[in-house]
Amino acid sequence: MGDQARIEEFTEYAVARQNHLLRTAYLLCGDWHGAQDLTQTALLNLCKAWNRAKHADSIDAYAQKTLINVFIRSRRKLRRESELRAAALSGTERLGAGHDPDRPENRLALLAALDELSERARAVVVLRYWEDLSVEDTAAALGCSTGNIKSHASRALARLRVLLGEEFLAYDRDRATAPKGRL
Repeated sequence: MGDQARIEEFTEYAVARQNHLLRTAYLLCGDWHGAQDLTQTALLNLCKAWNRAKHADSIDAYAQKTLINVFIRSRRKLRRESELRAAALSGTERLGAGHDPDRPENRLALLAALDELSERARAVVVLRYWEDLSVEDTAAALGCSTGNIKSHASRALARLRVLLGEEFLAYDRDRATAPKGRL
């Protein structure tokens, strides 16, 4: 296959999947501008590795892993800024009354709490609980064992409960016991 055909094939894939990658990137980094940068870098890396990616079992899984790797690398570079932001957080950013996750202040509090997690823990939370991947699929995406995913998820959820306060625990319990379709 010629270079032009390879580029056209990649372009078709990128156009079809860029919005999904952008949403995932936003959940990983919590910032639309950062998500755009992550998505562009991931697509650039995917284009460079397109011959390998298109022969993978799942191009989407390959793209997702590429995005996760870009996220982790970028976060390592920005670790110092992240620590400064975390120090600036106050206790007033906990979940507000009513436990309603659609309230803007609650969404901001959740994003701020996600920002407190390590890169790996945040990736696990996003993949497991937002993307709704199984433990096995999350492990495959992150290139680690299922036990590693389970322990990261457990510690990350415990950390989120501490950061978000008792209100989060009540909302979490309500969701777990509510009939399907109620929450």
